[in-house]
Amino acid sequence: MGLNLTRKYSINFNLPKRSKKKIKFLIIHYTGMIKEAEAIERLCDPKAKVSSHYFIRNKGSIINLVPDLYEAWHAGKSGWRDFKSLNKYSIGIEINNPGHEYGYKNFSKKQIFSLIKLLKFLKKKYNIKKTNILGHSDISPDRKKDPGEKFPWRYLAKKNLSIWHKLNEKKIKTFRNIKLEDNEIKKFFNNLHKIGYSKVNQNKKKLEQSNLIKAFQRKFRQDLVNGKVDKECYLISKSI
Repeated sequence: MGLNLTRKYSINFNLPKRSKKKIKFLIIHYTGMIKEAEAIERLCDPKAKVSSHYFIRNKGSIINLVPDLYEAWHAGKSGWRDFKSLNKYSIGIEINNPGHEYGYKNFSKKQIFSLIKLLKFLKKKYNIKKTNILGHSDISPDRKKDPGEKFPWRYLAKKNLSIWHKLNEKKIKTFRNIKLEDNEIKKFFNNLHKIGYSKVNQNKKKLEQSNLIKAFQRKFRQDLVNGKVDKECYLISKSI
């Protein structure tokens, strides 16, 4: 399957080239900027020291900024399973969206259509598992919120481009705000670690735990992101 791409060169990447086998992840971001043109320019600005491989405009057209086999600067400090510093192992995709600081909004249908086409192409080309198609907040929960709770992870899962639980949405909601026992809270964080999230020590700061819970909720319990683990979250984590 071919892609209709526009190319705009960004010099923000590392040398030398990496092998195809090293690419294990697809990481989805939002730009978090007000103007689309300024977001594109920033990803190409050597002073900004950020970039991505692909950029999806509001109307769905895709720009290729960095060739796949070069390491773009999109993930930063990050971790998933046994992998650290995911720039080395991933392809980054930026979707234009003002983000939480500037009036976070729904992604357009055209953006999601193009994203699905791009993900299918890259998934096949690099033999990437659907469990390794992630959001920036998944791999950097202490720093990032994107692509956020308005991103259609459930829809992507139907396209075999992500994971999602198989629980009945109405039934599972009845367990919302029900408190957990201490052993269940421990199991919840263990479940997150099994999914791939960075392991959290129970003795760490509450803020770090809350950020991890929010990252999980932004993906799997999107209508309530409060950083508090309850029975609903626990059952979802158990089912994935």
